[in-house]
Amino acid sequence: MDQAGKYIGDAVLGIDTLWGGDVMCASGTGRFIADSWFSNEPLPAAYTHPAADRLRKSGGVSGKSVDHEAMEQYLREVDLPAAIAGVREEAGKIGGLRERYLAGLAESLSVMWDLAMEVVGKGETVPYARSVEASTGKGPEPSRPETKRERVAELLGRAGYGVSNSGGLLDAVDAWRRERVIPMASVRALGTAVIAHFDNLSAKNLLPFLPPELARVPRANIDFLPIKDAWFSGSMNYLGRARNTDGTSQYEATYEINASLQMSYPEFEQLVSHEVVPGHVTTFAYLQDLYVRGKASFEATVLTMNTRAATLFEGIANNAILIAHGVTEIEQLPDEELQIGVLLALLQDDAKNQSSYMTWGEGRPQPEVAATLRRDFLVTEERADKLSGAWGRHPLLGRMYLPAYRAGTQKVAQLRRTHPAGRVLAAIYGCNGLVDIQTVDQVLNGSKAV
Repeated sequence: MDQAGKYIGDAVLGIDTLWGGDVMCASGTGRFIADSWFSNEPLPAAYTHPAADRLRKSGGVSGKSVDHEAMEQYLREVDLPAAIAGVREEAGKIGGLRERYLAGLAESLSVMWDLAMEVVGKGETVPYARSVEASTGKGPEPSRPETKRERVAELLGRAGYGVSNSGGLLDAVDAWRRERVIPMASVRALGTAVIAHFDNLSAKNLLPFLPPELARVPRANIDFLPIKDAWFSGSMNYLGRARNTDGTSQYEATYEINASLQMSYPEFEQLVSHEVVPGHVTTFAYLQDLYVRGKASFEATVLTMNTRAATLFEGIANNAILIAHGVTEIEQLPDEELQIGVLLALLQDDAKNQSSYMTWGEGRPQPEVAATLRRDFLVTEERADKLSGAWGRHPLLGRMYLPAYRAGTQKVAQLRRTHPAGRVLAAIYGCNGLVDIQTVDQVLNGSKAV
Protein backbone atom coordinates (compact mmCIF):
# COMPACT_ATOMS: atom_id res chain seq x y z
CA MET A 1 0.00 0.00 0.00
CA ASP A 2 1.38 3.43 -0.93
CA GLN A 3 1.14 6.57 1.21
CA ALA A 4 -2.08 7.59 -0.52
CA GLY A 5 -3.60 4.25 0.44
CA LYS A 6 -2.66 4.72 4.09
CA TYR A 7 -4.37 8.10 4.18
CA ILE A 8 -7.41 6.67 2.37
CA GLY A 9 -7.76 3.84 4.87
CA ASP A 10 -7.65 6.19 7.86
CA ALA A 11 -9.89 8.82 6.26
CA VAL A 12 -12.61 6.47 5.01
CA LEU A 13 -12.76 4.17 8.03
CA GLY A 14 -12.38 7.16 10.35
CA ILE A 15 -15.36 8.96 8.85
CA ASP A 16 -17.26 5.65 8.83
CA THR A 17 -16.52 5.17 12.54
CA LEU A 18 -17.47 8.77 13.34
CA TRP A 19 -20.90 8.15 11.83
CA GLY A 20 -21.26 4.79 13.62
CA GLY A 21 -20.36 2.40 10.81
CA ASP A 22 -18.45 -0.87 11.01
CA VAL A 23 -17.11 -2.08 7.67
CA MET A 24 -16.19 -5.47 9.15
CA CYS A 25 -19.80 -6.16 10.14
CA ALA A 26 -21.39 -8.63 7.75
CA SER A 27 -24.83 -7.00 8.08
CA GLY A 28 -26.15 -3.73 6.73
CA THR A 29 -27.53 -3.04 10.19
CA GLY A 30 -23.94 -2.43 11.30
CA ARG A 31 -22.41 -1.00 8.12
CA PHE A 32 -22.73 2.58 7.02
CA ILE A 33 -20.37 4.69 4.88
CA ALA A 34 -17.59 2.24 4.04
CA ASP A 35 -19.00 -0.38 1.65
CA SER A 36 -16.07 -2.78 1.51
CA TRP A 37 -12.68 -3.85 2.88
CA PHE A 38 -11.41 -6.79 0.86
CA SER A 39 -7.73 -5.93 0.31
CA ASN A 40 -6.31 -8.21 3.05
CA GLU A 41 -4.38 -5.13 4.24
CA PRO A 42 -4.21 -4.62 8.04
CA LEU A 43 -7.00 -2.42 9.33
CA PRO A 44 -5.77 1.13 10.08
CA ALA A 45 -5.64 2.83 13.47
CA ALA A 46 -8.82 4.73 12.60
CA TYR A 47 -10.62 1.37 12.92
CA THR A 48 -8.55 -0.48 15.53
CA HIS A 49 -8.02 2.27 18.12
CA PRO A 50 -9.72 1.28 21.42
CA ALA A 51 -11.91 4.39 21.30
CA ALA A 52 -13.25 3.40 17.87
CA ASP A 53 -15.18 0.39 19.12
CA ARG A 54 -16.97 2.41 21.79
CA LEU A 55 -17.84 5.12 19.29
CA ARG A 56 -19.20 2.59 16.78
CA LYS A 57 -21.32 0.85 19.41
CA SER A 58 -22.86 4.18 20.44
CA GLY A 59 -23.97 4.88 16.87
CA GLY A 60 -21.48 7.68 16.33
CA VAL A 61 -22.80 11.16 15.64
CA SER A 62 -25.98 9.72 14.11
CA GLY A 63 -26.86 7.72 17.21
CA LYS A 64 -30.01 8.45 19.18
CA SER A 65 -27.84 9.81 21.98
CA VAL A 66 -24.35 10.91 20.96
CA ASP A 67 -21.63 9.66 23.29
CA HIS A 68 -19.65 12.91 23.35
CA GLU A 69 -16.97 11.51 25.63
CA ALA A 70 -16.29 8.61 23.25
CA MET A 71 -16.29 10.94 20.28
CA GLU A 72 -13.88 13.41 21.87
CA GLN A 73 -11.53 10.64 22.95
CA TYR A 74 -11.55 9.19 19.43
CA LEU A 75 -10.92 12.51 17.71
CA ARG A 76 -8.06 13.36 20.08
CA GLU A 77 -6.29 10.17 19.04
CA VAL A 78 -7.30 9.91 15.36
CA ASP A 79 -6.73 13.07 13.31
CA LEU A 80 -9.36 12.75 10.59
CA PRO A 81 -8.85 16.21 9.03
CA ALA A 82 -5.15 15.40 8.63
CA ALA A 83 -5.99 12.07 6.95
CA ILE A 84 -8.39 13.76 4.53
CA ALA A 85 -5.81 16.47 3.81
CA GLY A 86 -3.29 13.69 3.21
CA VAL A 87 -5.54 12.12 0.55
CA ARG A 88 -5.79 15.49 -1.19
CA GLU A 89 -2.05 16.16 -0.93
CA GLU A 90 -1.07 12.73 -2.26
CA ALA A 91 -3.54 13.12 -5.11
CA GLY A 92 -1.69 16.24 -6.21
CA LYS A 93 1.56 14.28 -6.40
CA ILE A 94 0.09 11.41 -8.40
CA GLY A 95 -1.49 13.21 -11.33
CA GLY A 96 -3.69 11.80 -14.06
CA LEU A 97 -6.95 9.94 -13.64
CA ARG A 98 -6.17 8.80 -10.09
CA GLU A 99 -5.49 12.38 -8.99
CA ARG A 100 -8.95 13.53 -10.06
CA TYR A 101 -10.62 10.51 -8.49
CA LEU A 102 -8.85 11.01 -5.15
CA ALA A 103 -9.51 14.75 -5.18
CA GLY A 104 -13.23 14.03 -5.55
CA LEU A 105 -13.05 11.44 -2.76
CA ALA A 106 -11.29 13.94 -0.47
CA GLU A 107 -13.98 16.55 -1.13
CA SER A 108 -16.77 14.09 -0.30
CA LEU A 109 -15.00 13.05 2.91
CA SER A 110 -14.50 16.70 3.86
CA VAL A 111 -18.22 17.35 3.55
CA MET A 112 -19.02 14.25 5.62
CA TRP A 113 -16.63 15.56 8.30
CA ASP A 114 -18.24 19.01 8.24
CA LEU A 115 -21.72 17.49 8.46
CA ALA A 116 -20.64 15.48 11.51
CA MET A 117 -19.33 18.64 13.16
CA GLU A 118 -22.59 20.41 12.34
CA VAL A 119 -24.60 17.61 13.96
CA VAL A 120 -22.67 17.80 17.23
CA GLY A 121 -22.71 21.60 17.32
CA LYS A 122 -19.03 22.12 16.54
CA GLY A 123 -19.34 23.55 13.05
CA GLU A 124 -21.36 25.77 10.76
CA THR A 125 -24.35 24.53 8.80
CA VAL A 126 -23.16 22.88 5.61
CA PRO A 127 -24.90 24.36 2.55
CA TYR A 128 -27.22 21.88 0.88
CA ALA A 129 -25.78 22.63 -2.56
CA ARG A 130 -22.25 21.82 -1.37
CA SER A 131 -23.41 18.46 0.01
CA VAL A 132 -25.12 17.44 -3.23
CA GLU A 133 -22.27 18.59 -5.44
CA ALA A 134 -19.71 16.69 -3.34
CA SER A 135 -21.52 13.41 -3.98
CA THR A 136 -22.97 13.89 -7.46
CA GLY A 137 -20.67 16.40 -9.15
CA LYS A 138 -23.52 18.84 -9.79
CA GLY A 139 -25.92 21.02 -7.84
CA PRO A 140 -29.33 20.04 -6.50
CA GLU A 141 -32.44 20.05 -8.66
CA PRO A 142 -36.00 18.73 -8.29
CA SER A 143 -37.10 15.53 -9.95
CA ARG A 144 -39.36 15.61 -13.01
CA PRO A 145 -41.54 12.49 -12.86
CA GLU A 146 -44.13 13.51 -15.46
CA THR A 147 -42.79 11.58 -18.46
CA LYS A 148 -42.31 8.32 -16.53
CA ARG A 149 -45.72 8.70 -14.84
CA GLU A 150 -47.46 9.28 -18.17
CA ARG A 151 -45.79 6.20 -19.63
CA VAL A 152 -46.89 4.10 -16.62
CA ALA A 153 -50.47 5.33 -17.13
CA GLU A 154 -50.32 4.41 -20.80
CA LEU A 155 -49.01 0.91 -20.13
CA LEU A 156 -51.46 0.26 -17.29
CA GLY A 157 -54.34 1.42 -19.47
CA ARG A 158 -53.32 -1.04 -22.15
CA ALA A 159 -53.19 -3.77 -19.49
CA GLY A 160 -56.81 -3.06 -18.51
CA TYR A 161 -56.35 -0.93 -15.41
CA GLY A 162 -58.69 2.05 -15.10
CA VAL A 163 -56.27 4.92 -14.69
CA SER A 164 -59.07 7.46 -15.35
CA ASN A 165 -61.33 6.17 -12.58
CA SER A 166 -61.96 8.17 -9.42
CA GLY A 167 -58.88 6.75 -7.70
CA GLY A 168 -56.74 7.63 -10.67
CA LEU A 169 -53.29 6.39 -11.51
CA LEU A 170 -52.19 5.71 -7.93
CA ASP A 171 -55.07 3.27 -7.32
CA ALA A 172 -54.28 1.55 -10.61
CA VAL A 173 -50.62 1.16 -9.62
CA ASP A 174 -51.58 -0.18 -6.19
CA ALA A 175 -53.92 -2.73 -7.82
CA TRP A 176 -51.25 -3.75 -10.31
CA ARG A 177 -48.76 -4.29 -7.48
CA ARG A 178 -51.21 -6.26 -5.33
CA GLU A 179 -51.89 -8.70 -8.14
CA ARG A 180 -48.17 -9.33 -8.72
CA VAL A 181 -46.77 -9.03 -5.20
CA ILE A 182 -43.97 -11.44 -4.34
CA PRO A 183 -44.07 -13.43 -1.09
CA MET A 184 -41.10 -12.33 1.01
CA ALA A 185 -41.03 -15.75 2.66
CA SER A 186 -39.93 -17.14 -0.72
CA VAL A 187 -37.49 -14.38 -1.58
CA ARG A 188 -34.42 -16.63 -1.47
CA ALA A 189 -35.85 -19.11 -3.96
CA LEU A 190 -37.15 -16.34 -6.18
CA GLY A 191 -33.83 -14.57 -5.95
CA THR A 192 -31.91 -17.64 -7.07
CA ALA A 193 -34.04 -18.01 -10.19
CA VAL A 194 -33.95 -14.33 -11.14
CA ILE A 195 -30.20 -14.08 -10.49
CA ALA A 196 -29.58 -17.01 -12.83
CA HIS A 197 -31.69 -15.31 -15.49
CA PHE A 198 -29.77 -12.04 -15.33
CA ASP A 199 -26.41 -13.78 -15.05
CA ASN A 200 -27.14 -15.55 -18.34
CA LEU A 201 -28.23 -12.30 -19.96
CA SER A 202 -25.05 -10.61 -18.73
CA ALA A 203 -22.90 -13.36 -20.21
CA LYS A 204 -24.53 -12.62 -23.54
CA ASN A 205 -24.79 -8.82 -23.52
CA LEU A 206 -22.06 -7.57 -21.15
CA LEU A 207 -19.11 -9.96 -21.16
CA PRO A 208 -18.26 -9.63 -24.89
CA PHE A 209 -17.50 -5.94 -24.31
CA LEU A 210 -15.15 -6.44 -21.34
CA PRO A 211 -11.56 -7.74 -21.07
CA PRO A 212 -11.55 -11.55 -21.37
CA GLU A 213 -9.89 -11.95 -17.94
CA LEU A 214 -13.17 -10.91 -16.27
CA ALA A 215 -15.06 -13.87 -17.74
CA ARG A 216 -13.83 -16.14 -14.91
CA VAL A 217 -15.01 -13.76 -12.13
CA PRO A 218 -18.26 -14.83 -10.41
CA ARG A 219 -20.74 -12.05 -11.09
CA ALA A 220 -23.39 -13.01 -8.56
CA ASN A 221 -22.06 -14.93 -5.55
CA ILE A 222 -24.73 -13.69 -3.15
CA ASP A 223 -27.24 -14.88 -0.54
CA PHE A 224 -30.64 -13.20 -0.15
CA LEU A 225 -31.62 -12.69 3.50
CA PRO A 226 -35.03 -11.24 4.50
CA ILE A 227 -34.91 -9.14 7.68
CA LYS A 228 -37.72 -7.59 9.70
CA ASP A 229 -38.31 -3.95 10.61
CA ALA A 230 -35.22 -2.52 8.92
CA TRP A 231 -35.03 1.23 8.35
CA PHE A 232 -33.72 0.53 4.85
CA SER A 233 -35.43 -1.25 1.94
CA GLY A 234 -32.41 -3.46 1.40
CA SER A 235 -28.68 -3.63 1.94
CA MET A 236 -26.14 -5.19 -0.41
CA ASN A 237 -23.18 -6.16 1.74
CA TYR A 238 -20.14 -6.88 -0.39
CA LEU A 239 -17.71 -8.91 1.73
CA GLY A 240 -15.08 -10.25 -0.66
CA ARG A 241 -12.92 -11.70 2.12
CA ALA A 242 -13.56 -15.43 1.60
CA ARG A 243 -10.82 -17.31 -0.21
CA ASN A 244 -10.65 -20.66 -2.01
CA THR A 245 -8.04 -23.22 -0.99
CA ASP A 246 -5.68 -21.83 -3.64
CA GLY A 247 -6.00 -18.33 -2.18
CA THR A 248 -8.22 -16.91 -4.92
CA SER A 249 -11.19 -14.73 -4.03
CA GLN A 250 -14.76 -15.98 -3.86
CA TYR A 251 -16.27 -12.49 -4.47
CA GLU A 252 -19.06 -13.15 -1.98
CA ALA A 253 -21.84 -10.83 -0.85
CA THR A 254 -25.21 -10.87 0.91
CA TYR A 255 -28.40 -8.94 0.25
CA GLU A 256 -30.65 -8.20 3.21
CA ILE A 257 -34.15 -7.29 2.05
CA ASN A 258 -36.78 -5.63 4.23
CA ALA A 259 -39.48 -8.24 4.87
CA SER A 260 -42.16 -5.52 5.03
CA LEU A 261 -41.61 -4.39 1.43
CA GLN A 262 -44.55 -4.60 -0.95
CA MET A 263 -43.02 -5.34 -4.31
CA SER A 264 -44.30 -6.73 -7.58
CA TYR A 265 -42.42 -9.43 -9.45
CA PRO A 266 -41.34 -7.05 -12.27
CA GLU A 267 -40.02 -4.61 -9.66
CA PHE A 268 -38.16 -7.50 -8.04
CA GLU A 269 -36.53 -8.27 -11.37
CA GLN A 270 -35.27 -4.69 -11.52
CA LEU A 271 -34.06 -4.97 -7.91
CA VAL A 272 -32.03 -8.10 -8.66
CA SER A 273 -30.41 -6.56 -11.72
CA HIS A 274 -29.66 -3.43 -9.64
CA GLU A 275 -28.25 -5.09 -6.54
CA VAL A 276 -26.68 -8.20 -8.01
CA VAL A 277 -26.01 -8.82 -11.68
CA PRO A 278 -24.93 -6.88 -13.64
CA GLY A 279 -25.32 -4.20 -10.93
CA HIS A 280 -23.61 -3.74 -7.58
CA VAL A 281 -22.28 -7.24 -6.85
CA THR A 282 -20.89 -7.55 -10.37
CA THR A 283 -19.33 -4.07 -10.20
CA PHE A 284 -17.62 -4.77 -6.88
CA ALA A 285 -16.44 -8.23 -7.95
CA TYR A 286 -14.86 -6.82 -11.10
CA LEU A 287 -13.11 -4.10 -9.10
CA GLN A 288 -11.82 -6.69 -6.62
CA ASP A 289 -10.42 -8.75 -9.47
CA LEU A 290 -8.83 -5.69 -11.08
CA TYR A 291 -7.17 -4.91 -7.73
CA VAL A 292 -5.90 -8.48 -7.32
CA ARG A 293 -4.37 -8.33 -10.81
CA GLY A 294 -2.73 -4.95 -10.12
CA LYS A 295 -5.02 -3.06 -12.47
CA ALA A 296 -6.62 -0.93 -9.73
CA SER A 297 -5.18 0.88 -6.72
CA PHE A 298 -6.07 0.44 -3.06
CA GLU A 299 -9.01 2.86 -3.13
CA ALA A 300 -10.90 0.33 -5.27
CA THR A 301 -11.05 -1.94 -2.20
CA VAL A 302 -12.61 0.53 0.25
CA LEU A 303 -15.57 1.83 -1.73
CA THR A 304 -17.53 4.53 -0.02
CA MET A 305 -21.08 5.89 0.09
CA ASN A 306 -21.84 9.58 -0.47
CA THR A 307 -19.07 9.90 -3.03
CA ARG A 308 -18.96 10.53 -6.76
CA ALA A 309 -17.91 6.92 -7.26
CA ALA A 310 -21.02 5.78 -5.39
CA THR A 311 -23.13 7.94 -7.70
CA LEU A 312 -21.61 6.17 -10.70
CA PHE A 313 -22.26 2.76 -9.09
CA GLU A 314 -25.93 3.66 -8.51
CA GLY A 315 -26.10 4.76 -12.13
CA ILE A 316 -24.69 1.43 -13.32
CA ALA A 317 -27.13 -0.43 -11.06
CA ASN A 318 -30.19 1.47 -12.25
CA ASN A 319 -29.19 0.89 -15.87
CA ALA A 320 -28.20 -2.72 -15.18
CA ILE A 321 -31.45 -4.22 -16.43
CA LEU A 322 -30.95 -2.42 -19.75
CA ILE A 323 -27.30 -3.52 -19.89
CA ALA A 324 -28.37 -7.12 -19.26
CA HIS A 325 -30.85 -7.02 -22.13
CA GLY A 326 -28.44 -5.21 -24.43
CA VAL A 327 -30.71 -2.17 -24.91
CA THR A 328 -30.52 1.52 -24.04
CA GLU A 329 -34.21 2.42 -23.57
CA ILE A 330 -36.93 1.08 -21.29
CA GLU A 331 -39.38 0.69 -24.19
CA GLN A 332 -36.89 -1.74 -25.79
CA LEU A 333 -37.30 -4.24 -22.92
CA PRO A 334 -38.99 -7.47 -24.04
CA ASP A 335 -42.41 -7.05 -22.39
CA GLU A 336 -44.59 -4.26 -21.03
CA GLU A 337 -44.94 -5.83 -17.57
CA LEU A 338 -41.20 -5.49 -17.11
CA GLN A 339 -41.30 -1.94 -18.48
CA ILE A 340 -43.87 -0.97 -15.84
CA GLY A 341 -41.73 -2.49 -13.08
CA VAL A 342 -38.63 -0.63 -14.22
CA LEU A 343 -40.50 2.66 -14.54
CA LEU A 344 -41.91 2.30 -11.01
CA ALA A 345 -38.45 1.47 -9.65
CA LEU A 346 -36.94 4.53 -11.34
CA LEU A 347 -39.79 6.71 -10.08
CA GLN A 348 -38.87 5.53 -6.58
CA ASP A 349 -35.31 6.75 -7.14
CA ASP A 350 -36.65 10.03 -8.50
CA ALA A 351 -38.63 10.17 -5.25
CA LYS A 352 -35.40 9.81 -3.25
CA ASN A 353 -34.00 12.88 -4.94
CA GLN A 354 -37.28 14.77 -4.47
CA SER A 355 -37.34 13.91 -0.78
CA SER A 356 -33.85 15.34 -0.42
CA TYR A 357 -34.71 18.47 -2.40
CA MET A 358 -37.94 19.21 -0.55
CA THR A 359 -36.51 18.43 2.89
CA TRP A 360 -33.15 20.17 2.69
CA GLY A 361 -33.53 22.53 -0.25
CA GLU A 362 -37.00 23.83 0.57
CA GLY A 363 -37.45 22.98 4.26
CA ARG A 364 -40.79 21.19 3.75
CA PRO A 365 -42.29 19.16 6.64
CA GLN A 366 -42.25 15.38 6.48
CA PRO A 367 -46.02 14.87 5.99
CA GLU A 368 -45.96 17.10 2.92
CA VAL A 369 -42.92 15.33 1.51
CA ALA A 370 -44.46 11.89 2.12
CA ALA A 371 -47.72 12.89 0.43
CA THR A 372 -45.84 14.23 -2.59
CA LEU A 373 -43.78 11.06 -2.98
CA ARG A 374 -46.86 8.88 -2.77
CA ARG A 375 -48.95 10.97 -5.19
CA ASP A 376 -46.41 12.13 -7.77
CA PHE A 377 -43.91 9.25 -7.72
CA LEU A 378 -46.36 6.35 -7.16
CA VAL A 379 -44.39 4.79 -4.30
CA THR A 380 -45.99 2.61 -1.64
CA GLU A 381 -47.04 4.09 1.69
CA GLU A 382 -44.16 2.26 3.37
CA ARG A 383 -41.63 3.76 0.93
CA ALA A 384 -43.12 7.25 1.20
CA ASP A 385 -42.75 7.09 4.98
CA LYS A 386 -39.17 5.78 4.94
CA LEU A 387 -37.92 8.08 2.18
CA SER A 388 -39.41 11.20 3.75
CA GLY A 389 -38.42 10.19 7.27
CA ALA A 390 -35.56 7.88 8.25
CA TRP A 391 -33.75 8.44 4.95
CA GLY A 392 -34.84 11.90 3.90
CA ARG A 393 -34.30 13.63 7.24
CA HIS A 394 -31.00 11.92 8.01
CA PRO A 395 -28.39 14.73 8.11
CA LEU A 396 -25.96 12.80 5.90
CA LEU A 397 -27.96 10.43 3.72
CA GLY A 398 -30.70 12.96 3.09
CA ARG A 399 -28.29 15.57 1.82
CA MET A 400 -25.64 13.49 0.07
CA TYR A 401 -26.92 10.03 -0.88
CA LEU A 402 -30.54 10.36 -1.88
CA PRO A 403 -29.69 12.64 -4.85
CA ALA A 404 -27.07 10.14 -6.07
CA TYR A 405 -29.53 7.64 -7.54
CA ARG A 406 -31.18 9.97 -10.02
CA ALA A 407 -27.94 11.77 -10.91
CA GLY A 408 -26.10 8.52 -11.58
CA THR A 409 -28.97 6.98 -13.53
CA GLN A 410 -29.24 9.94 -15.88
CA LYS A 411 -25.49 10.14 -16.49
CA VAL A 412 -24.96 6.44 -17.22
CA ALA A 413 -28.01 6.36 -19.49
CA GLN A 414 -26.64 9.34 -21.42
CA LEU A 415 -23.19 7.76 -21.71
CA ARG A 416 -24.66 4.52 -23.05
CA ARG A 417 -26.63 6.42 -25.69
CA THR A 418 -23.55 8.42 -26.72
CA HIS A 419 -20.73 5.84 -26.82
CA PRO A 420 -20.45 2.35 -28.34
CA ALA A 421 -20.98 -0.52 -25.91
CA GLY A 422 -17.39 -1.72 -26.25
CA ARG A 423 -16.16 1.66 -25.11
CA VAL A 424 -18.62 2.71 -22.43
CA LEU A 425 -19.05 -0.63 -20.60
CA ALA A 426 -15.31 -1.13 -20.12
CA ALA A 427 -15.06 2.45 -18.81
CA ILE A 428 -17.90 2.39 -16.28
CA TYR A 429 -16.86 -0.99 -14.85
CA GLY A 430 -13.35 0.34 -14.15
CA CYS A 431 -11.40 -1.57 -16.79
CA ASN A 432 -9.55 1.58 -17.89
CA GLY A 433 -8.94 2.71 -14.30
CA LEU A 434 -11.19 3.37 -11.32
CA VAL A 435 -13.58 6.19 -12.22
CA ASP A 436 -16.40 8.19 -10.68
CA ILE A 437 -19.39 10.04 -12.09
CA GLN A 438 -17.13 12.84 -13.34
CA THR A 439 -13.81 11.18 -14.17
CA VAL A 440 -15.52 8.61 -16.39
CA ASP A 441 -15.72 11.40 -18.99
CA GLN A 442 -11.92 11.71 -18.89
CA VAL A 443 -11.59 8.03 -19.80
CA LEU A 444 -14.25 8.06 -22.49
CA ASN A 445 -12.92 11.19 -24.14
CA GLY A 446 -9.25 10.41 -23.87
CA SER A 447 -8.54 6.68 -23.95
CA LYS A 448 -9.12 3.74 -26.22
CA ALA A 449 -11.59 1.01 -25.41
CA VAL A 450 -10.23 -2.11 -23.76
